Amino acid sequence: MSISPIIPQWKRVVVKLSGESLQGGETHGLDSVTLDRIADDLVSAAELGVEIAVVVGGGNFFRGFRGAEKGIERARADSIGMLATVMNALAVEFYIEKRGRAARALSAVPMPSLCQPYSRQAALHHLGKGRIVILAGGTGNPFFTTDTGAALRGAELSCDAIMKATQVDGIYTADPKKDPTATRYEKLTHDEAIAKNLAVMDTAAFALARENRIPIIVFSIAEPGAIRAALEGRGKATYVVP
Repeated sequence: MSISPIIPQWKRVVVKLSGESLQGGETHGLDSVTLDRIADDLVSAAELGVEIAVVVGGGNFFRGFRGAEKGIERARADSIGMLATVMNALAVEFYIEKRGRAARALSAVPMPSLCQPYSRQAALHHLGKGRIVILAGGTGNPFFTTDTGAALRGAELSCDAIMKATQVDGIYTADPKKDPTATRYEKLTHDEAIAKNLAVMDTAAFALARENRIPIIVFSIAEPGAIRAALEGRGKATYVVP
């Protein structure tokens, strides 16, 4: 007897990948095994018929606030961080295309010799063609995190959900790596996440998602197939809802 496939409730999502999630066990940079696994997962998720945009961070190369701590002015440090996200986007694009799935890297910081400049119209066009869209450059402005960039793109592109891929399987009452008594939330509202000052996303990102009534799914990217599993409602996750 055949088993009917699980049909995701979301038709268009934005997946937030941190730069650190791409470095695997390395101290910095990119890990090919990890990129292979994440690209497999993104392609598998797209095969469900879901339109997928991916916002990438740059922390595996450079983080703006850490640069500022070392004496680089914050605006300039954030600009360096934006360039790091473009490197990651080009790598993710390559690994997806290796699997025969069309992908397009778009950057909020225009650099047309490397990738297409971001515009809402271009991103929607590529999504409508079934391409996985990788969004680099954050918001294109300093002082905003790539989490906020993911919430902004989610709202701009009328996404049904923001999928926040982390190193833990949801939002906890405390850091589970430091506090063994920490428990995982199954569901929260945006207001509760902001009031509790939960650090999984910054307040601006939560507020943008709340204003546009976009659910946030927080899950671990550590296991193969994690993105597809989260789309299908399988596995552990925390759901932040309006």
